[in-house]
Amino acid sequence: MDLSIGEVAQRSGLSVHALRFYEREGLFANPVRRLSNGRRIYHEEDLEWLAICTKLRSSGMPLAMIRQYVDLVRQGPGNEPERLELLRLHQEHVEEQVRELRGTLDVMRHKVRIYEEHLARGEADRLWNPSHPDAGAGSEEADRRCRAPGETDTDTDTEAPAGRDRWSTSA
Repeated sequence: MDLSIGEVAQRSGLSVHALRFYEREGLFANPVRRLSNGRRIYHEEDLEWLAICTKLRSSGMPLAMIRQYVDLVRQGPGNEPERLELLRLHQEHVEEQVRELRGTLDVMRHKVRIYEEHLARGEADRLWNPSHPDAGAGSEEADRRCRAPGETDTDTDTEAPAGRDRWSTSA
């Protein structure tokens, strides 16, 4: 079934501009076909390919690497080990991103918990605020509660006011 650029845009979630960009950059596995009047014609397999391509792109694969992968696919059978190597390299990159995001999520969960606890106790005014003159003052108990799970005083890697660490109750 032939699909217009508008139909592909609607079904893929990409804009018409993005589809033209993908074509210009050579990111389609098969050349985009055109009618005699110059209108682009797509097929279901183009949508399937776009789904893969957009996942590669949204996961941070550089355009040059996607192009390299596309070129290998276009060459047909015989270069599967090279394709696999590209995909493995990118997989490692994505796994590192996931690890970083998990660490970020841990920080966010910790911060949310601190705010929830302070608000529940009616102590929101005790949340650390660097603009207050006594921002560096605080009890050891408050500092202990503000640390991320498993963190000690020596685990911090950023400067903070005396008596505070990077996981403090600051906003």
